[in-house]
Amino acid sequence: MFLLCYSDRIMADVVIQPRHFLSDKVEHFTESVIREMTRQAMLHGAVNLAQGFPDFPAPAEIKRAAQEAIAADVNQYAITWGAKNLRNAIARQMQEWQGIAIDPETQITVGCGSTEAMISTLLAVCNKGDEVVIFEPFYENYGPDAVLSGAKPVFVKLRPPTASDGEWTFDERELRAAFHPRTKAIIVNTPNNPTGKVFTRTELELIRDLCVEFNILAITDEIYEHILYDGTKHISMARLEGMSERTVTINGLSKSYSVTGWRVGWAVAPPAITNAIRKVHDFLTVGAPAPLQEAGAAALALPRAYYENLANGYRARRDRLMPALAEAGFRCFRPRGAYYVMTDISAFGFADDVAFTKHLVKEIGVAAVPGSSFYSNPRDGAKQVRFAFCKKDATLDEAGRRLSKLRDR
Repeated sequence: MFLLCYSDRIMADVVIQPRHFLSDKVEHFTESVIREMTRQAMLHGAVNLAQGFPDFPAPAEIKRAAQEAIAADVNQYAITWGAKNLRNAIARQMQEWQGIAIDPETQITVGCGSTEAMISTLLAVCNKGDEVVIFEPFYENYGPDAVLSGAKPVFVKLRPPTASDGEWTFDERELRAAFHPRTKAIIVNTPNNPTGKVFTRTELELIRDLCVEFNILAITDEIYEHILYDGTKHISMARLEGMSERTVTINGLSKSYSVTGWRVGWAVAPPAITNAIRKVHDFLTVGAPAPLQEAGAAALALPRAYYENLANGYRARRDRLMPALAEAGFRCFRPRGAYYVMTDISAFGFADDVAFTKHLVKEIGVAAVPGSSFYSNPRDGAKQVRFAFCKKDATLDEAGRRLSKLRDR
């Protein structure tokens, strides 16, 4: 009885402060805006052009490979850092497409999507007080990933083109100013989400020169490497002279094979860095799904014609959606890669992008992503929204029909 009363007296004196139990890190970012817009689309019955997942089937060959792997009882843990068949296939594809020779035994870590590959990499290489350079607008995970790894994100602007068919560009002086002794790494996403920018060899060589001069690591997100338009070419940073020993290349199955829910991705890095990434990955997720890794090996063995058809199909979808956006009143920035269109919404007269996307999903019936979610300062994206066009023709046509109601506003 004494213990019970004593406990009651203690509890009465304690005022619960929820923030007392929380990490300071989570104060620096929010939940995913992209995923929230998908929830809003489901709530309001809107056409979802917000989140970048296809609404059409994945290739039959790789679905069959997954089914066969499950039937063959490939259902237990794979090797922590990746099934041998998949690692060998990754090495073969990098050699075939980019001319990069890697050792699948010492340079590849397979994880739960490129998302995990990125956070595992940053946790493996960053110390408290380090800085990570990130181009903005950026894929929304990069900033939080840097914060979670103990580093400070430092942002460098990509400026939108002045003409609809122009290119997003950055200022060389601003980029150089972001590099100093505390800089540990730069994240380069090419083809880029959300802008569709494909970094040129000249731009990559400039970044390479800064990495070498300041002894900086390049972490490249190349998940859209096969989705290219208008004659653009994808160049892996790791193939440039002087970069093989200071580049981590991140990729995965999600985008090239329309299996965003499989969560199979990888990081390719020099052996010492790979060893560190593998340690983090092991305790973070243990491993990616074993049968889906076997299916991934089959996916990476698809012929070149598959990738040509993939890019052509997305180009047709891009060219289907962009006229509908323009007719509705959006100013579109033409993407050269990936499957997103960034747009300017100034013509609609809304206070900001958040108010506009709320109107769009609730009243028009189309979900998009507010541009502010891709910037460190929300004001910089207050007149932009992003649309994803990785959808069936019927989906894009229905979105266009609904968006036409904006003209009557």
